[in-house]
Amino acid sequence: MLRKLVDVFFLAICLGIRFSKIKQCNNKMVLFISLSSTLGIAISVSLIIVVLSVMNGFEYELKNRILSVIPHGEFEGFGKPIADWASLLEQLKKQKRVERAVPYIRLTALAEKGSQIKTLEIRGVTSLLEESGFRFAGFIQAGVLDSFHSDFQQIILGKGVADSIGIVKGEYLTLIIPTVNFITKVRAVKRVRVRVVGLFESHGQFDYSLALIPLKDAQKYASLGNSITGVAIKVDDMFDVTRIVSEMNGLIDFDLYFSSWEKKFGFLYRDIQLIRTIMYLIMVLLIGVASFNIVSTLMIRVKERLDEVAILKTLGATDAFIKSIFVYQGVFSGILGSALGSFFGVIIAMHFTLIIEGLESLFENKFLSKDVYFIDFLPSQINIFDVFLVFCTAVVLSLLATYFPAIKASRLSPASVLSSK
Repeated sequence: MLRKLVDVFFLAICLGIRFSKIKQCNNKMVLFISLSSTLGIAISVSLIIVVLSVMNGFEYELKNRILSVIPHGEFEGFGKPIADWASLLEQLKKQKRVERAVPYIRLTALAEKGSQIKTLEIRGVTSLLEESGFRFAGFIQAGVLDSFHSDFQQIILGKGVADSIGIVKGEYLTLIIPTVNFITKVRAVKRVRVRVVGLFESHGQFDYSLALIPLKDAQKYASLGNSITGVAIKVDDMFDVTRIVSEMNGLIDFDLYFSSWEKKFGFLYRDIQLIRTIMYLIMVLLIGVASFNIVSTLMIRVKERLDEVAILKTLGATDAFIKSIFVYQGVFSGILGSALGSFFGVIIAMHFTLIIEGLESLFENKFLSKDVYFIDFLPSQINIFDVFLVFCTAVVLSLLATYFPAIKASRLSPASVLSSK
């Protein structure tokens, strides 16, 4: 029984391949429609793979360039620094889902170098950056962190900030820092001269707005004594940070304001997911349109092969067997187009960043500006599951496109076809 089914299967495939050959060599229209259907599917599949890879690339860069260098959540005092922050740290570290809690100081200042002035957000962090919750170490020049200590008037600048004010490693700049007396509410200005000991370059927006200094130096510059402005936390699931913090209410004996990464950068992540879904649906529609050419091709081939179909039915071929012949034809065209599209789509996606960089050099124009977008290049990250999903979607749509022509072929009456000859 099994051998019989296999023989029928291969016979249907062989007849499908035979029927796919154009009966008249001068019938170029059928050849054009057949090739255009395969080519249309291939182009649509390759486009959707490239687009999804770019969306994956944006998601990857967001997680590794933005979300990796900011804490998952921040606790800050209401309009005043946190004095007893050591107790707060102990309470936070006791929470099961909090992996790390570290103090920080946030300052707003002006960086002055000659006639150039730039607004900065200065972060006072512990000397061991990897333990501070701010993972900038991967973007900082090698050897800089070994000598990054307090009481030496040091600062690490973003590459964009350094370029905008024209300063390089080893030079000095002046920080103009506003300080507030929390009793009298009088605001004063303090000028501090610091030396640039290193630069960090994440190819994102932090390069243009952020600077790092040791925590003790920040306390001294801001006249905070031993107080801090906030505590940064890292949790076991960054996408569940809001619920984790809400579960901690009543377990912390401090009146604090909480801010999560979702409030600042959550819209970027949601936008990427939304655009990814929309682009996938659009590309599926393109594949569907390309698949309609398969319908046209098969309808012409059914008309060309009326005699052969009638003879097969006369010899005892069932309707299901006739259907399978034309289904295999359409599916073969879909598989061929999907395979070609997947191959070229993966190749283009693998080299997409280099291709865009070449176009930028050719036209002397940056497609993504550093000071507008969170990265300054178009990334690409191939996901094998996406490639498989797109391939299967194209094949399924091609299979659906064969339904009507196959049904029409199976319903032919052998007597009426042969009597007309």
